Amino acid sequence: MSEVDSRALLERLVGFATVSRDSNLELIAFIRDYLAGFGVHSELFHNDEGTKANLFATIGPVDRGGVVLSGHTDVVPVDGQAWSVEPFRLSERDGRLYGRGTADMKGFIASVLAAVPAFLAQPLRMPVHLAFSYDEEVGCLGVRSMLAALAQRPHKPRLCLIGEPTELKPVLGHKGKLAMRCQVQGAACHSAYAPYGVNAIEYAARLIGKLGDIGDELARPEHHDGRFDPPFSTVQTGVINGGRALNIVPEECEFDFEVRALPGFEAQAVADRLQTYAEAELLPRMRAVNAASAIRLRPLSAYPGLATPAASEAAQLVALLSGSDDFGTVAFGTEGGLFDQAGIATVVCGPGSMEQGHKPDEFVSVEQLRGCDAMLRRLVEYLAQA
Repeated sequence: MSEVDSRALLERLVGFATVSRDSNLELIAFIRDYLAGFGVHSELFHNDEGTKANLFATIGPVDRGGVVLSGHTDVVPVDGQAWSVEPFRLSERDGRLYGRGTADMKGFIASVLAAVPAFLAQPLRMPVHLAFSYDEEVGCLGVRSMLAALAQRPHKPRLCLIGEPTELKPVLGHKGKLAMRCQVQGAACHSAYAPYGVNAIEYAARLIGKLGDIGDELARPEHHDGRFDPPFSTVQTGVINGGRALNIVPEECEFDFEVRALPGFEAQAVADRLQTYAEAELLPRMRAVNAASAIRLRPLSAYPGLATPAASEAAQLVALLSGSDDFGTVAFGTEGGLFDQAGIATVVCGPGSMEQGHKPDEFVSVEQLRGCDAMLRRLVEYLAQA
């Protein structure tokens, strides 16, 4: 469990270019073979195409719950980013380990794998489970099949530690997310006769304006939760496409928007309000000009928020492991809400900072990686005594 061991494993993991749009099977095969070398059996849960897989493994007694160490294997792209180092080859400078995924979140996975011999060396009273997923970065998609399988078992895990980068500070909550696409179907005509067409861009603009109004309502002080930054649920439009030429009334326009929802706020309510506005205010006017006009909403991805109570067993465990009960929240999402929905109480704590995640020259410090190794040593002791 030395820093050298986790660093060497991180070097191997970074070398696999597991961008979400590509396969992660080579990395999963490496982890499976690594665990098999210690006599640890792994289960794989593939996607429908067989191009990606989750991995699940257990060390210790199988007739009781235990603690899940969870991490995602996919990373975001490096396209268009100005890296000063090779993104898929680990490099070290001034106590920092650079490479795509070092912080988000292969550093944690490397520490977990480095801890395997220590877990095996102790007669664990509670098992430790390793859960490594795919497609987290595109909506927490991959882990769902693994969680569905665990739900059918007589002894599912009782606690989960997700090693997203929090600088090893204990985190109990984050917002949920709903991503939606809105497609506006209008009617084209020559722009000289604009009133005889249905301008899809203009109606999309009205819908986007309505989303802005909803976002302003959610930002009112009565809806604030001071544990989060920003302390309210947010709505934003991130992508829009429409139109072919200036002298043609645009027939089609679509835009993508997202809701980042505080725990306890139902993000779908925003989409429902937009649908109601479309049906009551916009579609009658559009269809008065052209009956084929339409406004369609469809979900792109969604995951729930997380709000683990500070008095819970999971919170007390992460306090023990991290050496702090100064619990916090994070702005980014994790698979934690899905684990929690599956009845597995979840906390978040891992090496590195999301300030470096998704950026060029992403890094995790050697000190943070060493700290994660120490945190997992404390988990070994906890599971041996639990």
